[in-house]
Amino acid sequence: MTFYRNLLLAALILTFGVVSLGAYVRLSDAGLGCPDWPGCYGKLTPHHAADAIDAELAERPDGPVSHAKAWKEMAHRYFAGTLGLLVLGIAVLGWRQQRTVAGGPGLPWLLLGLIVFQALLGMWTVTQLLKPLVVTAHLLGGMATLSLLLWVWLRERSRFSYAYDARIDSLRAAATLGLALVVTQIALGGWVSSNYAALACTDFPLCQGVWMPAMDFEPGFTLHRELGETATGDLLPMTALTAIHWAHRVMALIVALYLGWLVLRLLRAPGYAGMALVVGSLLALQVSLGISNVLLSLPLAVAVAHNAGAALLLASLVWLNSRIYRR
Repeated sequence: MTFYRNLLLAALILTFGVVSLGAYVRLSDAGLGCPDWPGCYGKLTPHHAADAIDAELAERPDGPVSHAKAWKEMAHRYFAGTLGLLVLGIAVLGWRQQRTVAGGPGLPWLLLGLIVFQALLGMWTVTQLLKPLVVTAHLLGGMATLSLLLWVWLRERSRFSYAYDARIDSLRAAATLGLALVVTQIALGGWVSSNYAALACTDFPLCQGVWMPAMDFEPGFTLHRELGETATGDLLPMTALTAIHWAHRVMALIVALYLGWLVLRLLRAPGYAGMALVVGSLLALQVSLGISNVLLSLPLAVAVAHNAGAALLLASLVWLNSRIYRR
């Protein structure tokens, strides 16, 4: 079973890389670097599609296609494909060794199904021309893959029981709510990114110089619409982008206050001080990166780090819940 656990760990590390690389592709506007799927203009690599890319550049020099963007997009697909093969191996191995796999082969096969759905979302991201709902769902699918892989790996790694302690058992509901709040905040962050609303407010803590700027939530949070448009096809107004950004900020405050309280509870729980420091440190990092994105006008490195930090914060909450629920 050592090989099975190592395979899970390799897939887990690769998933974090794929999630971070996906954020880099999205934030560097390379999501349509290859406007078809799974290849690039029907070719295996952008090198083989160089003539088609040159023709597109000649026709639309300021369009979404370039050699650099094509390589970014295809690199993400190569790594995602490798992850798919790893998860397939995990599912097959989990089925063949189901008597010795902790919890049985159910979750590994669920993982494989999730990977297949993620591939479809990746295809729709391109064919639907970066529709915000599809892009956000693709981001959430990547985070779900990371969380599920971590849970399965922790389940394999922790084949022992912790001593029962009522003070820890009472943290179950609090830890679950913390995880739910982080997932909600990631979804809002994905909606901000997929709608290009990160710079709707360029000051902090105020937004456009006031605490409550002009906002229009209805078009901003209409799910089924094209990028940059309302449901009726009109240009998405600035008030809608502001509403998206402001909602993410408010939720960030709620998450920060709640997780801060949860960290204090963990510090008083026997054996959880280390985990409290991990969650608290990642929370502080995320808040700092979020503020930096606004004040520094969304530098690419900081924006990608903010996405990676969200994945790590989510992983820390999954780890916390896994440990508490295994007692």
